[in-house]
Amino acid sequence: MKPTKVTNSIRALRFAHGEMKQADLASAVGVTRQTLITIEQGKYSPSLEVAFRIARVFKVSLEEVFQYPEEETT
Repeated sequence: MKPTKVTNSIRALRFAHGEMKQADLASAVGVTRQTLITIEQGKYSPSLEVAFRIARVFKVSLEEVFQYPEEETT
């Protein structure tokens, strides 16, 4: 599986929200802990629905959680 270009701030957001455990966040958004780990490590991009759920748990915008690099034009 090729790593995604999408990066995220999930780990920083979890720590900023009372050091939320991965299992607690996974449960809140309806995915397994293992799925959340792969998303957090940037090995997997979540569905748009799961991405929105993660952002809503932290009460932030989608772009505060997930970042995608600008395309390089040459």
